[in-house]
Amino acid sequence: LFAAVEPILPSLREDGVAVWVLGGGLYPPGALALQDLLDAASEELEPEDVWEPPDMNDTSLYIFTSGTTGLPKAACVSHLKSIMCLSFYELVGASSRDVIYLALPLYHMAGSLLGIGGCIGIGATCVLKEKFSASQFWDDCRAEGVTVFQYIGELCRYLVNQPPRPGERQHGLRLAVGSGLRPDVWRSFLRRFGAIRVVETYGMTEGNVTLFNYTG
Repeated sequence: LFAAVEPILPSLREDGVAVWVLGGGLYPPGALALQDLLDAASEELEPEDVWEPPDMNDTSLYIFTSGTTGLPKAACVSHLKSIMCLSFYELVGASSRDVIYLALPLYHMAGSLLGIGGCIGIGATCVLKEKFSASQFWDDCRAEGVTVFQYIGELCRYLVNQPPRPGERQHGLRLAVGSGLRPDVWRSFLRRFGAIRVVETYGMTEGNVTLFNYTG
């Protein structure tokens, strides 16, 4: 993908933006070849004070938001917020024994920080699906022993809208957690697929409050 960035390298350099490139090759000034540095790096960890952020409220990463507070953009996520996301699945009742099915885009906070980060936080197994498929979902759940599903509201509607098929209640799914599940879809989901606990949550990438509907 470097060719997409190369034409604007001079302007990026003027703005003090570092461009890192992974992969072998000769790169022009202004592009930092990451692979060479990785190859030369020691296997030993640096002392903690070298890599520990001086302020946990400093920016850890930028992540895409579809624009709760304006146009779509890269939102700042602090080290503290990243670490708080590690406890997401613990807060909704999952544990290290769970197998969590994740088919959300990883450029959003829900997929990467809550999903992947949440699995790391509790030591759970993550089944990562490149693209959500309503027709393959229950087969995937049975094949992988899935117990927890992270959704956005539309994913549950896609499942409810599928034609009925044998075995769709024969699964180990016990918990569905996510955002945006409408009440009518929620009721249809439970009637059709069985007694699955649903924990609806709401939070904003740029916000500082998260809501959990623990009572269902």
